[in-house]
Amino acid sequence: MSGFTNNKQKRIEKLKEVSVLILKTGNAHSFIVENKDFISTVIPTDFITLFDEIIQDGYYIKDIKVLTNKILNIFHVSIRNYKRIEPEPDSFLGLLEKNNHEMEILLGEIRPVFKLFVKDNHNKDYQNKLSVLFRKLEDFVKLYTIKENILFPIIEQTWPDYRCLQIMWSFHDDIRRNIKIVIAQLSKGQINFKSFNKCVGDIFFNMLAIKFRDERILFPYILDTISKSQLETMNRLGAELGYPYVQPDLKIYNNDEQELNNNFVNLGTGKVSVEQIKLIFNHLLVDITFVDENNKVCYFSTPPKRIFPRTTSIIGREVKNCHPPESVHVVERIVESFRTGEKDKAEFWIKMKGEYILIQYFAVRNEHGTYKGIIEVSQEISGIKSLEGEKRLLDW
Repeated sequence: MSGFTNNKQKRIEKLKEVSVLILKTGNAHSFIVENKDFISTVIPTDFITLFDEIIQDGYYIKDIKVLTNKILNIFHVSIRNYKRIEPEPDSFLGLLEKNNHEMEILLGEIRPVFKLFVKDNHNKDYQNKLSVLFRKLEDFVKLYTIKENILFPIIEQTWPDYRCLQIMWSFHDDIRRNIKIVIAQLSKGQINFKSFNKCVGDIFFNMLAIKFRDERILFPYILDTISKSQLETMNRLGAELGYPYVQPDLKIYNNDEQELNNNFVNLGTGKVSVEQIKLIFNHLLVDITFVDENNKVCYFSTPPKRIFPRTTSIIGREVKNCHPPESVHVVERIVESFRTGEKDKAEFWIKMKGEYILIQYFAVRNEHGTYKGIIEVSQEISGIKSLEGEKRLLDW
């Protein structure tokens, strides 16, 4: 075991050597020439450790993403040829792979239409067909949502070297953004072909690259480190969020909730039962998430229509890990400003899927003013924004 550990450490040192070279110079030609024999000795899990250390070394995520593409290209054959553990077809990882396969087929349908459209960009039939195909492709990002909300939290709890997930999440967001740009340009018929072609190229490259990294690096290590019962739970949670193309053939899960007793909780302004508390929160037409003073997610409400997806996998998760790496610094700044008492509220508003979303964060303090956590409240406010005049109770 110690020999394996020593060999792994030597491989990581070599991989860091070439990584730093790429980060500083942009290429690794000299390393490749001098280390041809080394390239075939790496194993897929080396890259999980490598990128964890690179992130901890403090490099910018945008530079690490460039590095990721370059270094995994250098070692692509070694990773591809390494015998991997195969997931069961109807397991959680098997379902992710089946959906990945459907995505690859869809990209194969898009490719010839895209080439025809580039040659004949005034052809409305090609434009309309591309629009339909890219809207279907947009459904695939549900898989990234499943990974971020169900898989990533378990990995964070299990692996000490989990930080490579930040890179993957950032690539997910790049894909989401580029698909939206492509669909918007096709829908409006106002196509900037320089940006359009680049977005399409990036979508193809990143989606296929993530598929390869999922199936050759991430998933085999998950099968080796995460229990079958956890994976079964993830499959059920994935079904709740909804897979994009291929759905699981799951047995009916008996989610019999523990009987709620009739003990009442004194809230100071009245007494309500635990069941009533749950009903109150879940009937408010807002998403509520509570993060405690240790930055751990403790609770989220389940209204009839959630704005942002949540599963019980996030309970106990570090709040900074619930956000893409590009926005983590903002989250940390908000938390710190609440903790120090500098601020008590932060709010943002965005347009998403034709809706206007208000997102608010409130500092939670006890009667002594001691910081106890954060409440995040999100709601769709299009109707509120459109209100004019008055509507009184008697007008109902």
